[in-house]
Amino acid sequence: MMATKTKEQLKTTVKLAFSGVEYPGDWCLSGSNEGEEPVLLKEAFKGKKEWESLEPHFLDSAPNGFASALSFFSAEAFHFYLQAYLIADIDSKLKETDPVYYLTHGLSADSKNERINPKRYGERTWWDAALYKFSIFNQKECQAIVAYLEFKMENGDKFDNPRIKEALENYWYERAGQKMSHKAA
Repeated sequence: MMATKTKEQLKTTVKLAFSGVEYPGDWCLSGSNEGEEPVLLKEAFKGKKEWESLEPHFLDSAPNGFASALSFFSAEAFHFYLQAYLIADIDSKLKETDPVYYLTHGLSADSKNERINPKRYGERTWWDAALYKFSIFNQKECQAIVAYLEFKMENGDKFDNPRIKEALENYWYERAGQKMSHKAA
């Protein structure tokens, strides 16, 4: 387990990296209009411009107990709220929501080439979707994500480590302008 000071340093890294990210606006919260959850997501996050004021319990269950907000956010809302989820997870306050999944899905072999709803999206894969969603992040934000994922490799569920390692090697290290860490080797 990492020392509290190290957790605090990681939280500071995340906060500083994402400090310039602005609230996307109520009109840009959901990346989907299909089904009940995107509607509930818009209601739950409408006007929530201060990510720091969101309680971990709210994040872990939003919207309305589905714990699926990270699935339905628009790329811009994902970018804005991700820092709240990372901080809550670093503090071990998330039980239902797993930010690691949302930062690795599509970037590892188990999901990279899987097509998303072929009837609707044709040949689009989870890799394509991940590249689009993460393209909004700048290098400092990517470095904070790398630090978070490495932290999770050391302190999280070891079951996630192969997926984290692949995502780091396939995408995050390059986006962060970093060489492969000894932690992912």
